[in-house]
Amino acid sequence: MTRALSVRAEQWPLDRPFTIARGTKTVAEVVVAEVADADAVGRGEAVPYARYGETVADVVAAVEAMAPAVAAGLDRLALAEAMPAGAARNALDCALWDLEAKQSGQPAWALAGVARPQPVPTAETIALDDPDRMAAARDLAERPLLKIKVGGEAVVERVAAVRAAAPDARLIVDANEGWDRPLLDSVVDGLAGLGVALIEQPLPAAEDAALAGFASPVPLCADESCHTAADLPRLASIYDVVNVKLDKTGGLTGALELAAAAQAAGFSIMVGCMVATSLAMAPALLLAGGAAFVDLDGPLWLARDRDHALRFDGGLIHPADPQLWG
Repeated sequence: MTRALSVRAEQWPLDRPFTIARGTKTVAEVVVAEVADADAVGRGEAVPYARYGETVADVVAAVEAMAPAVAAGLDRLALAEAMPAGAARNALDCALWDLEAKQSGQPAWALAGVARPQPVPTAETIALDDPDRMAAARDLAERPLLKIKVGGEAVVERVAAVRAAAPDARLIVDANEGWDRPLLDSVVDGLAGLGVALIEQPLPAAEDAALAGFASPVPLCADESCHTAADLPRLASIYDVVNVKLDKTGGLTGALELAAAAQAAGFSIMVGCMVATSLAMAPALLLAGGAAFVDLDGPLWLARDRDHALRFDGGLIHPADPQLWG
């Protein structure tokens, strides 16, 4: 039997609206690739992202176009040459990892040469809202790590409201490219005073040059500015941390490459995600052991998750059940 590729789009309603600087979503739209070979099936999930010019239809079509190559025995290294980094390659790459794990009887972490995943703290996200509603995050006051979505207004007030509700949590502030340099200058000292541990992507990626020479009292993290290892040289003098997301790197293969190159270049690592099911988070967990920040709470926004879903408990995310992935 030759390998057979199938792909489908799925919609997963959210439990509550997810609002960031560039908009609100109420459903997670994902693409799932499956590679069947004999009695084994490998699965991978990706999230097409309009910010990067991706649509669900385009990602489905890009994966479907790889069916002849998959049938002919395409492996992960050849895949990296055949497709650009992005959501489509992520879905297929992760499906190939899962298939190899199932066929070899070895867990994906062993195949990847990384340590066995352990429970780790993950950020839990507080969506952009008015300060009073964001302060309702007091329900998360015992969580070790919170990620606060902000826009361009009342930045310090929003963060202060969360800090008052969660005095002991580490805080990440994520602007999603929503600031300019003057706004960053005006808020960074206030954020430092609130004990913020990280500011994620303050400026639009195209304006990274405006950060040259900026001595930030809070470490800065590149998200939209960093997709693959090829981006690292131009980021070296302006960012301290890079956010590794499989939908940007084109799968676990590219994510491992980016993480290793970033750490060798002196960056710290955040492992991040889009809003998606546990199937999308499971491969990213293989990077968590070497990360300074883990942000894999996407499934917590869903009204329901997949069977064999990841377990979240008191701010910790637990390793995947092999029946889910890997």
